[in-house]
Amino acid sequence: MAPTDVPSTVEQYLPLKPVDFMVLLTLAGRELHGYGIVAEIAERTDGKIALVPGNLYSVLQRLRGQGLLDESDRRPAPDLDDQRRRYYAITPLGRRVLKAEAERLRGVVGMAEAMELI
Repeated sequence: MAPTDVPSTVEQYLPLKPVDFMVLLTLAGRELHGYGIVAEIAERTDGKIALVPGNLYSVLQRLRGQGLLDESDRRPAPDLDDQRRRYYAITPLGRRVLKAEAERLRGVVGMAEAMELI
């Protein structure tokens, strides 16, 4: 998506795909490279969500095109990291969309609780 194609309201991004939500949620805490994103999501979900790196990069590319994340300019010291790695960061728009989706999901869970399903 070109910058002029980015929707003007947060609601136009909702609902997020579960994988998009997890990637943005992971990047809300800190900037990470692709493998770090995969590892953190697997850890946070006790291995229930295991992203394949090839699929992750298409997700990252799509989220970048939507303006929800971007490649980070900051890098660890060269002796602490592989310089070939690309780091990703959530954008301010991405953070607003993530918050809106979390609130939407809270409402869905509230309905399930009201129906005594959980």
